Amino acid sequence: MTRLLVVLAAAAALLAAAAAHEHHGEAPTCSSGGGRVLAEFRPGEVTVDGHSDDWDSVEASEFALLPALDPDEDKVYSGGKVAIKAVHDGVNVFFMLQVDGAYAYSKGKSNKCPSVSLMFQVGDKATYYNMGGCKDMRGSCTSKSCRGHEVDIMHFEIGNAIPGRLYGGNHIDNAVGNGGDRFGHLVDVYAWNPHCRYLDGVGPKENNSNAQNDWHGAWWHSSLTVHSGFVDDDNPYGKQDEKGTYYFEFSRPLRTMDQFQQDAQFTIGQPSNMAVAFWYPTDGKEWSDSEHYSASCNWLILDIQPSSEAAYYRPAPNRSWDAATAFALLLSVVAICLSIFVGYRVSKNRSTAQFTPLEQIQFAEERH
Repeated sequence: MTRLLVVLAAAAALLAAAAAHEHHGEAPTCSSGGGRVLAEFRPGEVTVDGHSDDWDSVEASEFALLPALDPDEDKVYSGGKVAIKAVHDGVNVFFMLQVDGAYAYSKGKSNKCPSVSLMFQVGDKATYYNMGGCKDMRGSCTSKSCRGHEVDIMHFEIGNAIPGRLYGGNHIDNAVGNGGDRFGHLVDVYAWNPHCRYLDGVGPKENNSNAQNDWHGAWWHSSLTVHSGFVDDDNPYGKQDEKGTYYFEFSRPLRTMDQFQQDAQFTIGQPSNMAVAFWYPTDGKEWSDSEHYSASCNWLILDIQPSSEAAYYRPAPNRSWDAATAFALLLSVVAICLSIFVGYRVSKNRSTAQFTPLEQIQFAEERH
């Protein structure tokens, strides 16, 4: 019963937060649709702590943040563009989002704090607009009726998250079997459309599964000066309205153990479709459903590149094997030559040696 209550509570929180993703009507058009995010192979370079220092050498892709429902360039986010960086280490993929904005934090009030989301195409028919694009309404959408419209979503609301601390997948929520995060609300979600959104592992009866939150992430703001570590009692952690930059850092395995089309599966060398959304409490006002911004009005291409060395890699000769082979060959040649020489000497001695009958040897001994 306790487990069921936890799942229902998490689902309710998800629906309230995810309502901000809703799109209605026809897909809008904009001049900035599409783009590319490069994820190079750079193992061991970044730590998921919300700090950007270890990302300095990574190239960023910058996109204007336009209202998702009305991508009019006159209504662009006033703080500037979002810079998206990505790398991978062959096992995990890492993301860093940088957005300028005055510091805004209200403990426990997510709508009065910035929020970010990443969305990835899973099903072949999943569209960017309307979060997968399945035409079924809530109550009728199922894994069968909406097959092919799946999208994978990571949503991070920082209202209960301490800057610099890690959130996302944890043993408690994963043990329940869903993509929730009761500590910092960095949740792992899948959807078929805005009306059919669920935590991984939660959904229509015929789509229940055991799942987990595969994401981890942290946030930071450049105005914060304490680097030894904040605790909950330190909130609001910084000075309200202090100018600076927000940093949102995330990681996730390239491949997950999902068997229900709830997670995007990344492959090195193959492009994936993704989208980025951002919410901000302008002038201290709570952001509403229609006030989230998007980095594009269509899918961005996530390009997970193989190691640059792989294209030019040529196996080095096995020098220890070559040396052993050469030495064995030399010994063989020497042995053959020695055998020929010995055989020659033996045959020559036989041809010149005089044969003495045994009788003569015995006779000579008797005379002595």
